[in-house]
Amino acid sequence: MPADTFTFEAIPRWERLPEGLSLHETPGVAVDAQDRVYALTRNPENPIVVFERDGGFRGTFGKGTFTNRAHGILVGPDGMIYATDDGTSTITRWSPEGELLMTIGSPNQPSPRWSGLPFSRPTQAAVSHKTGHIFISDGYANARVHKYTPDGKHVLSWGEPGIDPGQFMIPHNIAIDPADNVYVADREAHRVQVFDAEGRLQAVWNNIHRPCGLTVGPDGNIYVGELNGVGLVEDCPGYGHRIEVFSPAGKLLARFGDPAEGEEPGHFIAPHGIAVDSAGDIYVGEVSYTIRGRLLDPPREMRSLCKIRRVP
Repeated sequence: MPADTFTFEAIPRWERLPEGLSLHETPGVAVDAQDRVYALTRNPENPIVVFERDGGFRGTFGKGTFTNRAHGILVGPDGMIYATDDGTSTITRWSPEGELLMTIGSPNQPSPRWSGLPFSRPTQAAVSHKTGHIFISDGYANARVHKYTPDGKHVLSWGEPGIDPGQFMIPHNIAIDPADNVYVADREAHRVQVFDAEGRLQAVWNNIHRPCGLTVGPDGNIYVGELNGVGLVEDCPGYGHRIEVFSPAGKLLARFGDPAEGEEPGHFIAPHGIAVDSAGDIYVGEVSYTIRGRLLDPPREMRSLCKIRRVP
């Protein structure tokens, strides 16, 4: 366990939703340059919900575009919002005001499973600070990363199914730093792989339990949300449902989250998306209904969005 170089405190019920508005669950979360928070939900009636930094509600957009398999969201260095839906096998680009600007992929026309062709249930997009190229992890029925020009033209792809370095077992999330290092959360291989912008492998970080959420923070560190275990170990304490912070070189700097899953402040159920604002505060989106809520009797929506304040 690393030294406690990061101190955080959980904020109970940070977001303030209007009466009657439901998140269902929150697979993705992103923050813009003004520290506005964009929560991607699995409620197609209000798929993207926008909050102020203090949790105040700003509005929603995207109705009619997303399925209940909305998956990942990013605010790019251009200030635009990039959202991924593995149900439609598309990536969409939006203005901060909610205007649909571009769609990459043909809605509801996925490529053949494991074909390597874009897209078969893609998971997330990342945008280069240097060139504006769009990198897409693809995903649940492919084992590839695809690179596109800013206007949506395919450039190259890399990866194939497998456990060896450079191969993927569900490339679940992707992020890129200002130096164009591309970080891919290879979820079922319990690792993060690092590539350059041309797909050449640079490093492999092992021993990360089912990495789902992944982002590069303003401090240059890489923030990872781990999903819980599956099958016989799904309720095992310490198998996932926590947040980790890594240096750009892959050194573990911090790990937090109670060993037992839960909805209480400081606990997690299913971290799936993660974002960091200018103050170092962390926002975590969870697929808590999919992992736990739908299995309850009766099923119920569980907490799926939280804020963790960085303590100076």
